[in-house]
Amino acid sequence: MFAYYLQLGLRSLRRNPALTALMVIAIGFGVAASMTTYAVFRAVSGDPIPWKSGQLFVPQIDSWGPGQGRQAGDLPDALSYTDAMALMRAHVAHRQTVIYPVGLSLIPTGQTAKPIAAHGYATYTDFFSMFDVPFLYGSSWPVSDDTGRGNAVVITRKLNQRLFGGADSVGKVINLDGSDYRVSGVIRDWNPKPRFFDVANGSGFGGEADFYMPFTRAIDLQIGTDGNNNCTKVAAAGWDGWLHSSCVWIAYWVELPTAAAVARYRDYLKGYAADQRKSGRFDWTPAVRLSDVSQWLNLQHVVPPETRVSMLISLGFLVVCLVNTIGLLLAKFMRRAPEIGVRRALGASRREIYKQFLLEAAAVGLAGGVLGLLLTGVGMLGVGLVFEADVARLAHMNLSLVMLTVLVAVVATLLAALYPTWRAASVQPAWQLKSN
Repeated sequence: MFAYYLQLGLRSLRRNPALTALMVIAIGFGVAASMTTYAVFRAVSGDPIPWKSGQLFVPQIDSWGPGQGRQAGDLPDALSYTDAMALMRAHVAHRQTVIYPVGLSLIPTGQTAKPIAAHGYATYTDFFSMFDVPFLYGSSWPVSDDTGRGNAVVITRKLNQRLFGGADSVGKVINLDGSDYRVSGVIRDWNPKPRFFDVANGSGFGGEADFYMPFTRAIDLQIGTDGNNNCTKVAAAGWDGWLHSSCVWIAYWVELPTAAAVARYRDYLKGYAADQRKSGRFDWTPAVRLSDVSQWLNLQHVVPPETRVSMLISLGFLVVCLVNTIGLLLAKFMRRAPEIGVRRALGASRREIYKQFLLEAAAVGLAGGVLGLLLTGVGMLGVGLVFEADVARLAHMNLSLVMLTVLVAVVATLLAALYPTWRAASVQPAWQLKSN
């Protein structure tokens, strides 16, 4: 009977090509609009490290005090050098690291080669194990390079390809701003979206870094931050004056693998803040916060508001298209009332009528899904006209989006067909036989 009902449905669609085309176009455009915006929303709102996001936390300390033009409950997005180093020395967490962006000039070998602008991060070796950074060659630098201000560096595969043709470069030397660094490892293509560990310094959707160097080495060479540097007071002159100021510019992350470890670290953070007040450094009770990856991304409003608005608008457009489809299906089905009456009089049940007309609607939905796929592909090309380039670059067609587009088209059409089908199944055979 399935094949028979499918044959009847296709024959009915061919009898009214204009009406069928209108329904397919309505479904196709509605699904394409919603799937295009969903692809962007999915790309920017996904969990960048789902297998570990509940174990990675950002500590925040209110080192600025009340006021400062902030809303109630807002805390600085980063830590000052004083607080970051105090937390590092305490080493209460299972793993911990500080991070800040740096911009240096890479000086290639060869007299005619020109310097290359390179962007990276100053951090600790725990960074790589905390965030599960994959290595192509070598590994991160040893702990001794953190404590001894070693000249190690980890570079990306892209930079390794540019400098060494993709060969194993572990042990080789590169020059950054006039200082030599020994390559300890080369990481694979790794650029989580959003870049959760550095969303305070940008949108989180930019290109990957070029290198990673020991934090202590960067401080020893007085390499300033290439990111945000927020101060409530003018720092004292000189490098040491800036380091010991209230300026916040260092991201701090800890790994806490259990609920007990989270509770213990939160208690330590509160105790540290209270001790800072007792010592006279603060004349207020500093608030503290410990946020995991998902909470941190929400606090930083990483998902661009235009993606949410576009998603809501496109869903509204899909609803309008479905309402129009309901009207078209109702008109199409009720025009066949005499046919339905005859079938009912010959013994067909309402259930059989439901099967026939819902299968016909599914065929419309499938055709609308195919059209929606084509229009979604076109929409992907125009995403850059609505969203920022870094965000638009993330939206792309893949197998899951293809399957979801077809599924949404079929399910949406079936939902739209429920009322017209119910009306068709409610046709009274006696009335139709008398009137015909």
